[in-house]
Amino acid sequence: MSDMPWTDPAAELRADGPAVLEWAARYLAEVGERPVLSPVAPGWVRAQLPAHPPAAAEGWDAILADLDRVVVPGTAHWQSPGWYAYFQSNSSAAAVLAEALITTFGVQGMLWHTGPACTEVETLVLDWLAELLDLPSAFRSDGPGGGVIQDSASSSTLVAVLAARDRARRAGARLDDLVAYTSIDAHSSVEKGLRVAGLLSEQLRPVPVDADRALRPVALASMVEEDLAAGKVPFLAVATVGTTSTHGMDPLGAIGELARAHGMWFHVDAAHAGAAALVPELRWIHDGLDRADSYVMDPHKWLFTAMDCSALFVRDAAPLVDALSITPEYLRNTASGSGEVVDYRDWQVPLGRRFRALKLWAVIRRFGAEGLRTAVAGHVALAQGLAARLADDPRFELPLPTPLNLVCLAHVGGDEATEALLVALNATGRVAVSHTRIDGRYLLRLSIGQTRTTRETVDELWSLIDEHAPAA
Repeated sequence: MSDMPWTDPAAELRADGPAVLEWAARYLAEVGERPVLSPVAPGWVRAQLPAHPPAAAEGWDAILADLDRVVVPGTAHWQSPGWYAYFQSNSSAAAVLAEALITTFGVQGMLWHTGPACTEVETLVLDWLAELLDLPSAFRSDGPGGGVIQDSASSSTLVAVLAARDRARRAGARLDDLVAYTSIDAHSSVEKGLRVAGLLSEQLRPVPVDADRALRPVALASMVEEDLAAGKVPFLAVATVGTTSTHGMDPLGAIGELARAHGMWFHVDAAHAGAAALVPELRWIHDGLDRADSYVMDPHKWLFTAMDCSALFVRDAAPLVDALSITPEYLRNTASGSGEVVDYRDWQVPLGRRFRALKLWAVIRRFGAEGLRTAVAGHVALAQGLAARLADDPRFELPLPTPLNLVCLAHVGGDEATEALLVALNATGRVAVSHTRIDGRYLLRLSIGQTRTTRETVDELWSLIDEHAPAA
């Protein structure tokens, strides 16, 4: 190999690419055999590696050796079929290969002019996604709105908050008078988005939920009326389709009507659960979505596309552009000024943007609509089957519904028994599970949606639960 490999990247790819791909293939083939959660202590990874950078170029053989020796033992294996914690961060062969192509192009698609394919493939593939999920027509690119890929649902929600804030400010509202509303179970990114947008945490009103952990519209209406009477300006309502803790399903129609009646921006967070709408029988999760101003779902969670790929859809892009567009002379060009193209840098916080759409485009093409539907429906069926097993076992309670693929359970022995079960399950190395607290009660969460999770791996999960759960 040349001492200066950067001078001939094609030669290095031909020489070392096969070994790197083989390493990746071996990792994915063996990932189910590794402890799902890393057993290393804090600081172990860094201690295994040199404190200073190498003076001379090193070969890929040395880099791959350190992956095996240090990085793999220090990794939580999100691609393991035994991953049931949090939600999934799924990948697939199509996403891995497309990611290599994204890096190969190295496009900085801030403007249409700097990456026509980067922009137009993104517009197309998000129209595809809107069709697959049967989203309202207002979210398609043939009107004033459309879709854009962000790095995460947190960024997508932040963009919605910024658009809502600036729309209210342009209408004459003072920043200090603005108030927003969301469920007490909403994701922390809603509060963080408000804080980044210059508002205080106190300007976000947490709305109570019902027994199924869905936001109560009557409570929301009462809080809005109280704020109006106090001279405040309601400017944003955020609903969740599938809350992180419990998969609570907020009533979109009722919330949307309240938002519309009071001139609020209505944002819907379906970061994980939105993928279920691929399955026609599960599209009830989006009932009332036609009232939303913006909507986010993450293909990198349950659509096998790998971090980072969050799809934000808006009814009208103008408020985003109003809030986020700054155009110095060096960003001006004829195409952008013509009105015939979209510059996605005006739909996001950073200027720079990767060719993320290539990854989603490849995944949809490699799976096909039927393949995606089959995979998602299969995960839901596995979760429902596990929930039925748990419900029939006197050692467990299912205190909440299981509408999709998240099962929340508690041991009848109380919080200590439930937590002991979680610790025991994770200690096996065969699975990773996580927990939440609802009304002070400790619940174990089982999210069934990893790319390689099958009936056999869920049967193993059940066997481990059966083995390690204390008697009733």
